Amino acid sequence: MWSAIPAAQALADWPLAQRARIRGVLTDIDDTLTENGALAPEARDALARLQAAGLPVIAVTGRPAGWSEPFALDWPLAAIVAENGAVLLWREADGRLGKDWLQDAATRARNRQTLSHVAGVIAQTLPQARLATDSAGRETDLAIDHAEHAHLDAADIAQVCRLMRAHGLQATVSSIHINGWVGEHHKWVGACWALQRLYGRSLAQEIESWVYIGDSPNDEIMFAHCPHSVAVANILPQWASLQHHPRYVTPSPRGAGFAEMVAALLG
Repeated sequence: MWSAIPAAQALADWPLAQRARIRGVLTDIDDTLTENGALAPEARDALARLQAAGLPVIAVTGRPAGWSEPFALDWPLAAIVAENGAVLLWREADGRLGKDWLQDAATRARNRQTLSHVAGVIAQTLPQARLATDSAGRETDLAIDHAEHAHLDAADIAQVCRLMRAHGLQATVSSIHINGWVGEHHKWVGACWALQRLYGRSLAQEIESWVYIGDSPNDEIMFAHCPHSVAVANILPQWASLQHHPRYVTPSPRGAGFAEMVAALLG
């Protein structure tokens, strides 16, 4: 059983009038749509319902571009914003993969040198730290595994974040990885860029028509910006560590929780 958090409202408390105004969904991927690394069946069905209802879904994830490319083509999504806002992937009308980068090629090349150096510093300082197994597909960031295939305790996670920030990186913690990158972008910047790039529209101007759903501390920037924000129930063990909380929490974790949010939107 997932314990209730007094500061969070149950999903059922989301006013019907507000739900009726939602015209698009922004979502995290890991442990929001997926379970044990695979898209949950309930989540895939819910994504298909949203697509059939004409509500675009843009996934915003810390996962790498290389990992995200096949899912941008296969899943019923409008797009995936990968690497915490740095890479945009979508399926063209002819079925081909569309791809764009927030930073130009020269900037990405310079930043890769910095990321390689920081990875070496982390390895020397914390020999128990391991690069994420999806690192080969990363183009703009650095990921240290803390819960997917390796384990780091809270003190080690904090130390990795400190080392990243001391070398000029932004750092954030997802349910599985610690991500670091060079630049001022993050999930919110990436989501705004995606809507402008794909549709020529301002997310900030129409934010009342969008809902965001996530599960971990790296979703806080979205919880802070989105008046309609939801978390799946597996966020609850991390509740006390969050500075910005979601407005609502689903009864169930992961893909089942995502499906509950979609049911609240579509009935």
